Amino acid sequence: MELEHAPNEKGHKEISPLLKLALELGPLLIFFAANSKGERIIEMFPALSVVGQPIFLATAAFMVAIVISLGVSYSLTRQLPIMPLVSGIIVLVFGGLTLYLQNDTFIKMKPTIVNALFGSILLGGLFFGRSLLGYVFDSAFKLDAKGWYKLTLRWGIFFFVLAIINEVVWRNFSSDFWVNFKVFGVMPITMVFTILQLPLIQKHSLSENN
Repeated sequence: MELEHAPNEKGHKEISPLLKLALELGPLLIFFAANSKGERIIEMFPALSVVGQPIFLATAAFMVAIVISLGVSYSLTRQLPIMPLVSGIIVLVFGGLTLYLQNDTFIKMKPTIVNALFGSILLGGLFFGRSLLGYVFDSAFKLDAKGWYKLTLRWGIFFFVLAIINEVVWRNFSSDFWVNFKVFGVMPITMVFTILQLPLIQKHSLSENN
């Protein structure tokens, strides 16, 4: 199977890494805070009781935060990042079902579906000889074709691992445990996995002159 040329794009407006991190993780932290402090928030603002239990309040807050995050990102860069956009659309769809049906199963299934979708897209792209991860990361770094292939393969498998982990957790533990694990479990796991890819990135990095 022949690899495509390394997909390094240029010309996009960039924002600071810290702001980008805040825009991507902010909605998740709001989801966690609204769930953990949900009862107290509802006591302070009785009108919010119409949404039901804290997990539903957290879901509503998550949906609003996602929209705001995407709006700010677009206003700053005039484009929407692929992964947050897809994830945001699924949050709105499954969050809406969660609130309408008062069933938190839908929002709990969201990570499974998103991760399985991303894993399928990345591994499917490799099957057709395209390392799609390069387009997701834009100009964050530049790798040769072989490097993009290896990195895409690893991330594709990792997304499926995250999907399986989410299924195990939400089906066997409480809603509070699941929310806490999303923030304090999945985030550290993802950060460790990302750090472990640095040797591969360094090995296959292209110089600015290439």
